[in-house]
Amino acid sequence: MSKLRYPVPMSLRIALLGLLRASGPSSGYDLAKSFESTLNYVWQAGHSQIYPELVKMAADGLVTVEAEGARGRKVYAITQEGSAQLRGWLLEQTPSLTVRSEGALQAFLLPVLDPVDAVAALERLRERYVEKVAMLETLCDQHGSKAFGRYALDHGLRHARTTIEWVDDTIATISRDIGHGGSCDENVAD
Repeated sequence: MSKLRYPVPMSLRIALLGLLRASGPSSGYDLAKSFESTLNYVWQAGHSQIYPELVKMAADGLVTVEAEGARGRKVYAITQEGSAQLRGWLLEQTPSLTVRSEGALQAFLLPVLDPVDAVAALERLRERYVEKVAMLETLCDQHGSKAFGRYALDHGLRHARTTIEWVDDTIATISRDIGHGGSCDENVAD
């Protein structure tokens, strides 16, 4: 049996325990599909990662195999120990705020570009976040305010909208700096 230890970093294990707790007994395939339509927006994992983790979780007593079907299909259920580990992680783990973000790295490195190119990079970033807002709003419309994951969805929407605001402000600042009020196009060097 596994022992509860904190801090436990965010892991596929925690995500799978959360899905099982929310949705009830599920097969590995059902969990992978659920992952794709919910958690995949905040934590990515594929079938090749999910199945071996479920086997390890069963060995650690966090889940049990409730049923076995054709072609090795197994239905997993969360155990009391798994529920306790999930609850403990949610209540005791201080989340890391370190994020690996290509967008943030590009923002950090913008000064190495000439201003016109920096604005172009920011406009591309803005397009991506506008697409993300549209996709997240569609999910909100499809799943409603009572859906599992709604708080993460709201977090994602607010983050994306704030990023768009930051991009717009940064473009305005760069444009103002290069031409003291002029447009970027006026300052393109030949």
